[in-house]
Amino acid sequence: MVIKEVTVLNATGLHARPASMFVQTAGKFKSKIFVIKEENSINAKSIMGIMAGGISQGTTVQIKAEGEDEAAAVDALVELINNKFGE
Repeated sequence: MVIKEVTVLNATGLHARPASMFVQTAGKFKSKIFVIKEENSINAKSIMGIMAGGISQGTTVQIKAEGEDEAAAVDALVELINNKFGE
């Protein structure tokens, strides 16, 4: 299991286009991937879950993955967030 903490920096948070990019990236990996916000664990491959998660600009979350490509999955998603989804 790999867990990394990251703060969402882009203006819209994980909503609409960034949420779609996040879920598409997560979907490329075989591992089970979750976004942990406070006490909530959200399936990173679920667009509805991510959008309903209320993850706005300035929110700190943990990206957790478990499986054969867990490290690559977490690194890719953290990089996506740190790069502000290309904004």
